[in-house]
Amino acid sequence: MKVHITYLLIAGCLLISQISRGMEKNRIIAFEFYSGSFSIELDSSMLVEFSESPNAQSIQTFYDALSEAKTDKVVLALKNYKSKNALNDWLFYQLIRKTAEQISPKAENYDRYTLYKWFLLNESGYDAHLATSKGKLMFYVRSEEEIFDIPYYKKDGKQYVCLNFHDYSDLNLEKDELHPIDITFDNGKKNLFSYKVTRMPDFSPADYSEKLLKFNYRQKEYHFNVLVNPQIAAIFKNYPGVSFESYFNIPLSKQTYSSLIPLIKKNVSGMSQKKGVDYIMRFTRYAFLYEDDENNFGKEKHLSPEQTLFYEQSDCDDRAALFFYLIKEVYNLPMIALLYPTHITMAIQFKKPLANSIIYKGEKYAVCEPTPQEEDLKLGQISAKLRNTSYQVVYQYEPEKSSH
Repeated sequence: MKVHITYLLIAGCLLISQISRGMEKNRIIAFEFYSGSFSIELDSSMLVEFSESPNAQSIQTFYDALSEAKTDKVVLALKNYKSKNALNDWLFYQLIRKTAEQISPKAENYDRYTLYKWFLLNESGYDAHLATSKGKLMFYVRSEEEIFDIPYYKKDGKQYVCLNFHDYSDLNLEKDELHPIDITFDNGKKNLFSYKVTRMPDFSPADYSEKLLKFNYRQKEYHFNVLVNPQIAAIFKNYPGVSFESYFNIPLSKQTYSSLIPLIKKNVSGMSQKKGVDYIMRFTRYAFLYEDDENNFGKEKHLSPEQTLFYEQSDCDDRAALFFYLIKEVYNLPMIALLYPTHITMAIQFKKPLANSIIYKGEKYAVCEPTPQEEDLKLGQISAKLRNTSYQVVYQYEPEKSSH
């Protein structure tokens, strides 16, 4: 009898041990995401190993295992967080990146980390593809927007843009052969990925710090204690070049907006519209140090309005975007962006045109130069070195037709 009881106790302990080990494989992934937090229990079946070189066969094996795993809760949690927080696609991709990092850290196994991003983005309703080049795993998503600075390829008339090219410094996809991996996710209609950022995430007030901006206008010095957030730089670290419409319409976060826009509106409230525009033009021109992108970042980089407020230095593209945003928020006037071979500037349509206006589509616009020049340019004046240079209108903003 004692032997029988002892056997039962041993068997029971072994069973408990096995159950305990199985439960230990399930783990909670949790991390802060801007002002909120994301957490979900990860089923052990989602922990799929990947130690081979990335190729069609090894990736198919990984996909087969993961497609049989219990992934629904994770995917649903991602989609619900996106919906609840109104995340644009670029910010949602940052959420997927952080989730994949929790499952399989990038530094430990880059290919496995990339495969989780690819799987989760597909399962979340996007058309993501993989390819290899010189043994490197490339990650693409279908987007039909105008994107610059990163590789893309076309298949059956569809454009696929590379999401991880920044991780490779030794690839030249214009010369190196690309080998797409053909794996189809049969889970309904796919969304096009958009790089438009029309809403910034909510941040914790504790993430902000004050930055003093100042400039002189009509013999008076104006001071602005603007709230800036270093997380802005991280959000846009690998953000590609996008169309001027997408780029100019990236908004400020709530805290930064509240620290700047009401004060500018107050300062121009007693001015005529033209003087108020002149004030904003000179703010964007003189409240920041100028530096070329090549010297500042080592490459061409378009800063969003909030990035321009955050960084110490900026160039003409950045100031044009900030000037556009400020004018839109304060006066909401029609505007055009004028692109010269080596410069970009802005022009505004006033109700009463300036005598030295330029004509575009039958309407008169006054050039407003938001970047420091050799001359102290007034409203309507163009730099001497550009007066005889042709330009291209790369963006037209018409308030009554804008959805912003």
